Amino acid sequence: MPTRTGRAARKALRVVTRPVRRAQGAGGRGPGGLVIEPYRGYGSAEEIFLIGRVFRQSPGVPGEDPDSWRAQWRDVRRRISRRTIAGAKILARFGGAETEVVTDSDGYFRIHLAPRAVPQGDGPWHEVALTLAADPPIAATGAVFIPPAEGGYVVISDIDDTVMRTGVANKLTMLWRLFVEDAESRVAFPGVAALYRALHAGPGGADSNPMLYVSRAPWGLYEMLTEFFQRHGIPAGPVLFLREWGLSWTHPLPRRATDHKQSLIGHMLEIYRTQPFVLIGDSGQHDPEVYAAIVAAHPGRVRAVYIRNVSKGRTRVEEIARLAGAVAAAGSSLVLAADSTAIAAHAAEIGLIAEAAVAEVSQEREAGESAVVQPETVRITPPAAAGDLDLAPDVMAAFTREGTIPATVVVAPQDPVAPVHPTTA
Repeated sequence: MPTRTGRAARKALRVVTRPVRRAQGAGGRGPGGLVIEPYRGYGSAEEIFLIGRVFRQSPGVPGEDPDSWRAQWRDVRRRISRRTIAGAKILARFGGAETEVVTDSDGYFRIHLAPRAVPQGDGPWHEVALTLAADPPIAATGAVFIPPAEGGYVVISDIDDTVMRTGVANKLTMLWRLFVEDAESRVAFPGVAALYRALHAGPGGADSNPMLYVSRAPWGLYEMLTEFFQRHGIPAGPVLFLREWGLSWTHPLPRRATDHKQSLIGHMLEIYRTQPFVLIGDSGQHDPEVYAAIVAAHPGRVRAVYIRNVSKGRTRVEEIARLAGAVAAAGSSLVLAADSTAIAAHAAEIGLIAEAAVAEVSQEREAGESAVVQPETVRITPPAAAGDLDLAPDVMAAFTREGTIPATVVVAPQDPVAPVHPTTA
């Protein structure tokens, strides 16, 4: 009988080798064939964006059982030995328009296309036709998320330490937690899946609000994150990586790109310029500072900033508290909480999610949380004319016990951002 570790290893191998097996192109048929690997994209009725990569990939063995240990380990080697292709030409067609791009030195291509019309179909996901210039040409299909025109708001969420616990940037740790420890590992924060389903559904239950995820992990974890989202029932959405690095025989160490999170979010605000935003991050890195800067640069566009508190010390909490006054002055709420239910309660209060969803988040959190979370103890609404008011003294009064899970802090504006941002020309 297979052991638990053996079963987990097979599951992990299937995820690791999935890009090789699902590659679109000649890599599974011809010697050293070319393949296209498109990632989930996003856009609006005016423009779409799609990122992908072109590889040269060795073929598999015809007729071999794909679930055998031999085949799976061979596919691991095939993935590691893949070579990116620079200078490859990709033709993209969507909505009656087309554009041709060229892959960069790491094999990435970036599609930016203005469709003449969004194709009609069920749901917000739409296919993009891709053709790699080769002999013969290689066809592939990408997918972009275009929200309904009447959508309520856009959610941008960090992944690391916000949706899932730290360790996402380590492939072996990620695989172990997903497939060996599984549910007991508490990879996802308790209640986060129900919370994100509620945000995606909106107060009406069927709004299909865009869910855009940002991660500091490498593109090599794309399939693992996809598996993580599916296993936990978290709404799918484009994952926008802040690093572009992966594993190969010649580049075993990370190659980091410049952290461009703030400009990336600014880009999203321009694409979805008729919709307000909800920003979700954690206290451990620079999310509060980046989000506060976004709110200041785009007043009236962000309805709420939710920060999951993963910091045990008072210093980081005090730093975040100093940002809250400026956030509220711009008409946005800032909620600092270690508890998904507290975030859901505030979201329901300002009309982001249905009231009934709070109970669902609470039930999911209670099923997966062993620690007792303190109730909300601080709620501040600074005067509208207060401006960049330092609220740290009032906030810190709630944090009286070192080492405990911090209480929830809600800083709300007197004049909040309107539920629907006015349409601009």
